[in-house]
Amino acid sequence: MSLTIETRAAWRKSSHSGDETNKAQCVELAGLPAASIGLRDSQAPEAGHLTVDRATIAALFTQIKTGNTGLG
Repeated sequence: MSLTIETRAAWRKSSHSGDETNKAQCVELAGLPAASIGLRDSQAPEAGHLTVDRATIAALFTQIKTGNTGLG
Protein backbone atom coordinates (compact mmCIF):
# COMPACT_ATOMS: atom_id res chain seq x y z
CA MET A 1 0.00 0.00 0.00
CA SER A 2 1.47 3.35 -0.97
CA LEU A 3 0.96 6.41 1.18
CA THR A 4 -0.25 9.69 -0.27
CA ILE A 5 1.35 13.00 0.57
CA GLU A 6 -1.66 13.80 2.79
CA THR A 7 -1.20 10.55 4.73
CA ARG A 8 2.48 11.27 5.35
CA ALA A 9 1.87 14.92 6.25
CA ALA A 10 2.75 16.09 9.75
CA TRP A 11 -0.74 16.65 11.19
CA ARG A 12 -0.87 18.98 14.23
CA LYS A 13 -3.60 19.99 16.62
CA SER A 14 -3.75 22.87 19.06
CA SER A 15 -2.28 22.44 22.51
CA HIS A 16 -5.55 23.99 23.74
CA SER A 17 -7.53 20.97 22.54
CA GLY A 18 -6.71 18.83 25.57
CA ASP A 19 -5.21 15.36 25.77
CA GLU A 20 -6.43 11.93 24.69
CA THR A 21 -8.18 11.28 28.03
CA ASN A 22 -10.43 14.32 27.51
CA LYS A 23 -11.43 13.18 24.00
CA ALA A 24 -11.60 16.86 23.08
CA GLN A 25 -12.95 17.62 19.64
CA CYS A 26 -10.81 19.71 17.39
CA VAL A 27 -9.33 19.87 13.94
CA GLU A 28 -5.82 19.06 12.86
CA LEU A 29 -3.80 21.05 10.33
CA ALA A 30 -1.00 19.98 8.00
CA GLY A 31 1.09 21.84 5.48
CA LEU A 32 0.62 20.31 2.04
CA PRO A 33 2.34 20.92 -1.31
CA ALA A 34 1.37 23.80 -3.58
CA ALA A 35 1.06 26.23 -0.65
CA SER A 36 -2.05 24.57 0.72
CA ILE A 37 -3.22 23.48 4.16
CA GLY A 38 -5.07 20.29 5.04
CA LEU A 39 -7.82 20.34 7.69
CA ARG A 40 -9.26 17.18 9.24
CA ASP A 41 -11.32 16.05 12.23
CA SER A 42 -8.97 14.82 14.95
CA GLN A 43 -11.54 12.26 16.10
CA ALA A 44 -11.98 10.77 12.59
CA PRO A 45 -8.79 11.32 10.58
CA GLU A 46 -9.69 8.39 8.32
CA ALA A 47 -12.73 10.36 7.07
CA GLY A 48 -10.51 12.51 4.87
CA HIS A 49 -9.61 16.17 4.87
CA LEU A 50 -10.34 19.54 3.29
CA THR A 51 -7.63 21.35 1.37
CA VAL A 52 -7.52 25.15 1.40
CA ASP A 53 -4.90 27.66 0.32
CA ARG A 54 -2.84 29.51 2.91
CA ALA A 55 -4.50 32.87 2.23
CA THR A 56 -7.94 31.40 2.95
CA ILE A 57 -6.90 29.82 6.24
CA ALA A 58 -5.12 33.03 7.29
CA ALA A 59 -8.30 35.02 6.59
CA LEU A 60 -10.36 32.52 8.62
CA PHE A 61 -7.99 32.76 11.58
CA THR A 62 -8.12 36.56 11.41
CA GLN A 63 -11.92 36.49 11.46
CA ILE A 64 -11.96 34.12 14.43
CA LYS A 65 -9.40 36.16 16.40
CA THR A 66 -11.32 39.39 15.83
CA GLY A 67 -14.71 37.82 16.57
CA ASN A 68 -15.92 38.62 13.06
CA THR A 69 -17.37 35.18 12.25
CA GLY A 70 -20.89 36.27 11.31
CA LEU A 71 -22.30 33.67 13.68
CA GLY A 72 -24.22 36.01 15.89
